[in-house]
Amino acid sequence: MKIAWISYDFLEYSALHVNALSREHDVLAILPTPELDEEEFILDSGVSRYLFDKPRLRQPVKQYRSIRSIMEKLYKFKPDVVHFQQAHLWFNFSLKQIRKHFPLVVTIHDPQHHSGDAVSKKTPQWVVNHGFRQADHVIVHGKTLVDEVCDLFDLTPDRVHVIPHVAMGNMSNQGKIDHSQTEPNTILFFGRIWDYKGLNYLIEAEPMISAECPEAKIIIAGEGDDFQKYRRQFKNEDRFEVHNRWITDEERAEFFSRAGVVVLPYTDATQSGVVPVAYNYGKPVVATDVGALSDCVMDGETGYLVPPRQPKELAKAIIKLLKDPLRARRFGEAGQDWVSGECSPAAVAERHVEAYKKACIYHAAQKGLVQGIPSYVTDSRASFSRRGRLVE
Repeated sequence: MKIAWISYDFLEYSALHVNALSREHDVLAILPTPELDEEEFILDSGVSRYLFDKPRLRQPVKQYRSIRSIMEKLYKFKPDVVHFQQAHLWFNFSLKQIRKHFPLVVTIHDPQHHSGDAVSKKTPQWVVNHGFRQADHVIVHGKTLVDEVCDLFDLTPDRVHVIPHVAMGNMSNQGKIDHSQTEPNTILFFGRIWDYKGLNYLIEAEPMISAECPEAKIIIAGEGDDFQKYRRQFKNEDRFEVHNRWITDEERAEFFSRAGVVVLPYTDATQSGVVPVAYNYGKPVVATDVGALSDCVMDGETGYLVPPRQPKELAKAIIKLLKDPLRARRFGEAGQDWVSGECSPAAVAERHVEAYKKACIYHAAQKGLVQGIPSYVTDSRASFSRRGRLVE
């Protein structure tokens, strides 16, 4: 199968997927050139690539030129399926044209904007919705999201595929957790800092945690909001280690290796790439029971789920793990077992291909091209012409 993968963001995520897909399929990765503050992502030699400069959203002429170049590469490649990630203010208006010629799959990372996420809101919700509605089939990362996306975007459940978030981080960790760097009393909050991440509730929980675990320390690592509003909430500043900036891959590995427990105190969520990273490093997770987090945090097995906006409940769950390092280790190992199976790049890639095949069948049926399974589902030599005809 010939697969075109297009994304304006999610570079590490995209690289893991296309590398795995390329082992069995012909893949073209259309991705932005990394910015100076981003880590270089690594694409395998078997992946065809087109790296484009990503103009600022307020530069329409440059956006038009960039999109035109992407479309030219796409038409030249003649994919059997196009897979687009989330949304983009300008590129979303090309999706209808793409779907005229090729089956289109869209991964919905977030159906709606989260509170405080100023970056995502640069693309209005109606533009996001328009893009999602162009898809033949969509992918989400949690079962709890199926009803939501069906209701919002006029989809039927058979067009929605639930595939776990791919495991990110140092994949060489799998099967051999190194606990030598673990600081058992260290709590890690990792990722972009926006209102919906609920960091204020973790800060509010700190005095309760410190009263029970005097050696506790909270690492906060990620860019986002002006951090001063959070710093003013600190009761015991010496309990916090703050890195309010872009975090490199090396730093991420250090922070997760040090953590005794990883905490996601979100007030709302769709899913999170932080959980599989935590599991990849053998760390237990305490998370709020919002969005699809319950799909990947197995309460009492890989961590604990607590109600959102409840600092006392959050503190209790964290204290329980800090006071019982053997339980924390057992939860972390269970998490790694889960992520190495369900969320490995190879396993996720296989499920993506099944979604692509079904999208191809749906697309062909909508176009009235063929009956049954189209030949281009199994034969990569067959594709669409620029005018949308099935050609051999």
